[in-house]
Amino acid sequence: MRTTPRPLPELPTGVPVGSYQTYAEAQRAVDFLSDNKFPVENVSILGNDLRLVERVTGRLTEGRAIGVGAAGGAWWGLFVGILLSLFAPRGANTILLLIFGIVIGVIFGIIFGWIGYRATGGQRDFTSMTQVVAGTYDVICKADHAEDARQLLARLALQRGEL
Repeated sequence: MRTTPRPLPELPTGVPVGSYQTYAEAQRAVDFLSDNKFPVENVSILGNDLRLVERVTGRLTEGRAIGVGAAGGAWWGLFVGILLSLFAPRGANTILLLIFGIVIGVIFGIIFGWIGYRATGGQRDFTSMTQVVAGTYDVICKADHAEDARQLLARLALQRGEL
């Protein structure tokens, strides 16, 4: 069986029809085009000047690491308990299986949370969220529809008092 190789990702091509400071504004522009029956399959949003942003959300203490591990373990334990109850013989106590799964999950979560925290050696004692953010967002459109898109987006800018 031969598989055809997947094409490598490529940047979309087209003519810029609008530039926006936030993704929400670019999304609003494309939504406006769609609301006005524009063929939006000819449109793409491109982020420019990409930056990796890591937002620090708090301190990571040993207690917090153990608590997060316990909570994650409880969810996995609940899942395992549900699976056990589905395949258990008739007459088995479903509630007991669920509780057993949760308790075992919490125990393993505590252990792995503590081990994970200790393994860092204090090198990363904070929690964070990472995202890629663009400086500006361009709406581009295939050339044969670009002028119609520009006219519609100019109408949107007039409605919003941006021109």
